[in-house]
Amino acid sequence: MDKIRLGIGQVNFTVGDIKGNCKKITDYIKKAQKNKVDILSFPELFITGYPPEDLLLKSTFIKENLNTISSLEKIVGDIVVIVGFVDTQDGNLYNSAGILHNRKKVAVYHKILLPNYGVFDEKRYFSAGNNPFIVDLSGISFGVNICEDIWHIEGPTKLQAAKGAKLIFNISASPYSMGKTEEREDIIRQQCMENNITVCYTNLVGGQDEIVFDGGSFVMDNTGNTFYKAPSFREALFVIDIPIEKAEKTQKAAFYISHSISENKPFITIPEYKEITKEEEVYLALMIGLRDYVLKNGFKKVVLGLSGGIDSSLVATIASDALGSENVVGVFMPSRYSSKESEEDAKLLAENLKIAFITIPIDDIFTTYLETLSPIFSGKKLDITEENLQARIRGNILMALSNKFGYIVLTTGNKSEISVGYSTLYGDMAGGFAVIKDVYKTLVYKLAQYRNSVNVVIPERILTKEPTAELRPDQKDQDTLPPYETLDGILKEYIEKDKNFTEIVSSGFDRETVRKVIAMVDRSEYKRRQAPPGTKITPKAFGKDRRMPITNRFTL
Repeated sequence: MDKIRLGIGQVNFTVGDIKGNCKKITDYIKKAQKNKVDILSFPELFITGYPPEDLLLKSTFIKENLNTISSLEKIVGDIVVIVGFVDTQDGNLYNSAGILHNRKKVAVYHKILLPNYGVFDEKRYFSAGNNPFIVDLSGISFGVNICEDIWHIEGPTKLQAAKGAKLIFNISASPYSMGKTEEREDIIRQQCMENNITVCYTNLVGGQDEIVFDGGSFVMDNTGNTFYKAPSFREALFVIDIPIEKAEKTQKAAFYISHSISENKPFITIPEYKEITKEEEVYLALMIGLRDYVLKNGFKKVVLGLSGGIDSSLVATIASDALGSENVVGVFMPSRYSSKESEEDAKLLAENLKIAFITIPIDDIFTTYLETLSPIFSGKKLDITEENLQARIRGNILMALSNKFGYIVLTTGNKSEISVGYSTLYGDMAGGFAVIKDVYKTLVYKLAQYRNSVNVVIPERILTKEPTAELRPDQKDQDTLPPYETLDGILKEYIEKDKNFTEIVSSGFDRETVRKVIAMVDRSEYKRRQAPPGTKITPKAFGKDRRMPITNRFTL
């Protein structure tokens, strides 16, 4: 049994920054060469960033991407480099992997299976490839395929194995969601065992708009054993030696590469992989999603309203961890309904996080609004209108700070609230990025508890007091909503699993509660369409994952 040295370029990217992405690839190639790597793999479409979306419709974008892959060829010496780019052929675009060696492009693989579900929209842009070829590298037969290609048992991987491939490189841009890591490993384990192959899975890391990529690259052998696993949400070059079976040159190989695989390299010790909890995993996803959205869009500082409640406290903590406390500004905006405890809790949180803390009372502004509208509202009872006025005053203040100082406003609504419309357009929904948009309220508490287990920053009272918007006297969330444990259970069934009314009730939920929740979700579609983007962490987030018509009379 021989050995081969693999390099996994688990790297972050910026969509459209072709020059910057190329510079990163070049730096990693140099590092890999110093480490005597034989084959170095980069993620899917790394030159352009993923997903490039309608940039693919711009001819200058495609041309720059092609010029870049050509320039990369010239710097690749006696190392095999696999990198994702956009190829063109007969007027068609292909999601492609270039195989570079000895200053030339040895081969180009075109992705065969194009996903068109969830956040994916590849059939809009790409044509499908049809050639699952293999390459002979000095007696080692390997294949390259791209992301979705390995998710199907009867797909390209099986065909490449049948041609004699013992090693498959799958380069991916597989977005993160809870449970996705195990799902990936399960499908690739099945591929390894059924096809008697080793798979080197290279995944992207970093945030792109609402999507976050976790990395989590790994090497799995033909017994389904995970030989090596890279840390999630960490950008780095990972170098691994793996045992591999050499064979005589086979006529089934489409390309041959002559490369000296030194047998005298000292074997690299593989560090033990540290498992992390689900809460830590989600927390890291939210951190990198926020950090990359803010920094890649040219912002430095963020501002948010601090209410003394659990949601804004968690968002402030994530922001502080992701961007540094010096780049976070918290604003407490009390009204006549704000409690002394809320002010104390908000101030203590800011002190614990060492973030800037500003108090801007809104009661005088609120009074002016009420007086201005009183002739028109004469004879009408106080209702949600006056509550929403307070939220919109706060939203205006935060946007004024954003305009004046160049901050980006973070909204603090969670998925439970956004699902049922428990949020105010142009009020608490006003902002540039919704950090916990895809986080149910019950998970908000778990994430806060996880973060406090590292070191206590969120005051205990925030974790234990009953949730309230404090927009009227003695208001509590549960005045108008079911308990969050019940609400979140129904929402997961309806939103993520697409179950209908009867199916949800049969799961054990109260009929009238289910009817009420479904109606609230359906009625709030117009609000969600106007909400800022936020990091996706569940299997089905609002946005690209779930595209419901606003005008819609169909009921479940």
